[in-house]
Amino acid sequence: MTPSQFDMFEDETTSLPTQAMPARTLPARTLPAKPVPRSVPSAMDETAMVAHLAATGRYRILNRLEARPIAKTLKPEYPLLGVILDTETTGLNHRKDEIIELGMIAFSFDATGRIGDITATYGGLRQPASPIPAEITRLTGITDEMVEGHTIDIDAIRSIIEPADLIIAHNAGFDRPFCEAFSPLFSNKAWACSNAEINWTSRGFEGTKLAYLIGQAGFFHDGHRAIDDCFALLEVLDRSPEDGGSTPFAELYAASQRSRVRIFAENSPFDLKDHLKARGYRWSDGSEGRMKSWWIEVEEQNLDDELSYLRTEIYRYPDADPPTKFLTAIDRFKA
Repeated sequence: MTPSQFDMFEDETTSLPTQAMPARTLPARTLPAKPVPRSVPSAMDETAMVAHLAATGRYRILNRLEARPIAKTLKPEYPLLGVILDTETTGLNHRKDEIIELGMIAFSFDATGRIGDITATYGGLRQPASPIPAEITRLTGITDEMVEGHTIDIDAIRSIIEPADLIIAHNAGFDRPFCEAFSPLFSNKAWACSNAEINWTSRGFEGTKLAYLIGQAGFFHDGHRAIDDCFALLEVLDRSPEDGGSTPFAELYAASQRSRVRIFAENSPFDLKDHLKARGYRWSDGSEGRMKSWWIEVEEQNLDDELSYLRTEIYRYPDADPPTKFLTAIDRFKA
């Protein structure tokens, strides 16, 4: 019989004579060691780990920001009272939009800008006349359900604001008009802006947004709620620089004590507007009773230099006399 193709490729092992295979002794198997349970690191272990990671230069450690407690006994060497304030609102226009959350932290300090004790805190929600816009809820996390039936405790506000020597906001040009529209308690008080009146660049910061300042200062926190942002700003303001210089709050308080001058480049030539803008001038369209012109604020000691610039570079005649307005912390950042 003719062998098939399958027969032609028959396994050679089937045609070999059967031979006895020598017995082999297999080596004993080594079982993997059972993992040793790891204990939760102690506080000392955690500190060592943080130090080790930081020392490598490949890691940056951020600490969760912890709110400072209210002091039971105030230190007498801090006789002044400051208030850090933050608002959440339904929009950007203080004439038609409303405050939906107000947060405040009161603290003592001295004439050199050293911060002492936390003396009081307040955080309250407020139901506005109209529903909260969806974009505001996305930004702040505050919903209509959260504010329903809530009002801001005006007596609690009065107890904090009336004795205050200085009110601080990170965008005082925004917060002050809203607060004054809400209550006259906020009028005729000294205000300071931690965004505009601190030279953050000279302190090594590349931006002025609060979230960025907090991160570069070595902290993280739950933002976009008024009281949380107040505590965060307090830590940034009270942070001592590595070179031993003054704190940001000391710089801010000193700036608030100096008079400033607002200069209006009224009737300046239109073709030189880019020069004014590049120098830091801002445009006022004349709405709400304001002067229609380019304007800038400078410290009083720089007034003569700024007037000289306008007379030589903008108006180009020596007798030009642009309007000026002297401002103190009582006047600044009003609507």
